[in-house]
Amino acid sequence: MMFGRRLAVAALSLAAVSLARAEVPADNLNLRFANGIAAIAEEKVITVDDVRREISPLIPQLQREARSEKEFNEKLEALQDDVIQQLIDRVLIVKEFRKDEKKHIPMSFIDNRIADIQAEQFDNDRSKFLAYLRSRSMTLQDYRREVEEDIIYSYMRGQQRKSQSLVSPVRIETFYRENKDRFYQEDGVHLRLIQFTRTNGETDADLMTKAKLVQARLAAGEKFEDLAKEYSQDSRRAKGGDWGWQKRSDLKPAFSDPLFMLKKGETTEPILTPEGCFLLHVDDRKYAGIQPLDDVRDQIERILLQQMAQVSQERWLERLRRNGYVKHY
Repeated sequence: MMFGRRLAVAALSLAAVSLARAEVPADNLNLRFANGIAAIAEEKVITVDDVRREISPLIPQLQREARSEKEFNEKLEALQDDVIQQLIDRVLIVKEFRKDEKKHIPMSFIDNRIADIQAEQFDNDRSKFLAYLRSRSMTLQDYRREVEEDIIYSYMRGQQRKSQSLVSPVRIETFYRENKDRFYQEDGVHLRLIQFTRTNGETDADLMTKAKLVQARLAAGEKFEDLAKEYSQDSRRAKGGDWGWQKRSDLKPAFSDPLFMLKKGETTEPILTPEGCFLLHVDDRKYAGIQPLDDVRDQIERILLQQMAQVSQERWLERLRRNGYVKHY
């Protein structure tokens, strides 16, 4: 769900949070909205308690991010305004859904969601769940309506995102030309390795003997991945020594210097360290520079779809706000 239900337990301790001013500063909502009302959207009154329930779990993060009391207060007021707008939009979106008499949320969906909430947030303890409802002065019927509206809200927002599903090739190519710097990549290696861990009494010569044996089997045509599963003593042994893509800066020079001199499919000479002996293998290779369009086409499409969905959603919300009754306090 969108709002405070996922943080229901935090709401139960709201009074204690308000009193612990040394840890969490006051939100000053009572000063901003002396009548206890933050806004009215259609017939729905959005109260100070509604807003506080949403922002209280986020205040500790604001404290960590703010560099001064002044900055904290500014961020807090901006968060309050954002939450109020979201609560207003929620009312307007639910109203839009209900305009179509053919649309409805099956009762089973609501029942299942409430069952999930009780399991996830209240350990399947109905007494805890009912105590939460009492703390919010809600009946079960009120809560069912709230859950239904959360489902509607998520559904309607999802439908808006799906409405933007096509990006033309021309638009992708234009974005690429205008934003090439975004697609610069460092040197990269898809790394596999075999590690021979040094045990008590093992000399460099002992480790080199093991490494030379593996090198001979590689030269005979065996796969590095299979040999890593057989010999390696590192944590990725079961995955064939696969350490994924690594940049030069990710590795210490003793490894990166010999590794980045290799081409795809090549393996370093044994590398001796105080911890043991390593064979590093280049499973794949990327070279520094601007990535070709074909390599980033899907990434650009995702960026553009996200941008288009955001613009479409803002236009949709603006229309709902224009056509709805909203009063701010």
